[in-house]
Amino acid sequence: MKVDAIVNAANESLLGGGGVDGAIHRAAGSGLLAECRTLGGCKTGKAKITGGYNLPAKYVIHTVGPIYNDGNHGEKELLESCYRESLALAKENLCETVAFPLISSGVYGYPKDQALKVAIDVISDFLLENEMTVYIVIFDKAAYKISEKLLSDIAEYIDDNYVDEHTDYSRERMRMNAPMASMAPRKRRKKSDDDFLEMCDCKALPLEDDLDAKLKQIDESFSQMLLRKIDEKGMTDAECYKKANIDRKLFSKIRSDVHYKPSKPTALAFAISLELSLAETEDMLRKAGFALSHSNKFDIIIEYFISKGNYNIFEINEALFAFDQSLLGA
Repeated sequence: MKVDAIVNAANESLLGGGGVDGAIHRAAGSGLLAECRTLGGCKTGKAKITGGYNLPAKYVIHTVGPIYNDGNHGEKELLESCYRESLALAKENLCETVAFPLISSGVYGYPKDQALKVAIDVISDFLLENEMTVYIVIFDKAAYKISEKLLSDIAEYIDDNYVDEHTDYSRERMRMNAPMASMAPRKRRKKSDDDFLEMCDCKALPLEDDLDAKLKQIDESFSQMLLRKIDEKGMTDAECYKKANIDRKLFSKIRSDVHYKPSKPTALAFAISLELSLAETEDMLRKAGFALSHSNKFDIIIEYFISKGNYNIFEINEALFAFDQSLLGA
């Protein structure tokens, strides 16, 4: 990872080991081990920082996760401390980007779904108060697990609502069952434009007047609606874009350009941040030129969380990742 700092799931000696620890030492070279020898080890739940040496990262933050016993020996508190101490060191050293492994979830035996929840909770709390880009890097897809109940609930919701976007079966059946005679061409008198307007009970307008009338019907833009909703919710700009997992620079672009057109994931991230209802979310999407569709699993998962009143963007992203969908926000 080309970041300011990577986090090493180390042992108390800080002298290298297996798993992530050993891989980092091998990639960084002997200089990392030499510096680690000067640190006098590290206690469980604490963190220490060194240079990155041959790594593309400037720093390595070494933290010692707890060995999981039964969950009743302070493991959760120690694991939370690993993330907090590491983030504090990253901030102290002016890091703008940092990458974590899923600490203690390997040979130390911490259940992966619980380890993930601790990581997400601590990191998300930190990001509400600080500007930093934080990555969680996993070994493989199996290492990233949401709860079985949530997984099955979402899968059931998708099954109940998913529509095949490529085939309209009712129309296909009607076409196949239609009598051949209906396919024959029919002779009709060509209607004039006046005939058509009379049938529609409307009057022709000069093109310029008609265009002016249409332009006057244009309502507020996405940017205008976003800023209005932020005010209505009593939020600050920072609260909104952080809850949306959106970069401050991107938010500044949206705020300064009334005609800014965001991507669909960005528009939905703000809808989640503002805790909009499904109808309000649809309205916000329309401002950006999008809509929710039951032919799109990504959309159905978003709809599931909104319908359940769950607006935690990190939990939503966990579910999206589990179903191989794009993520919301940064």
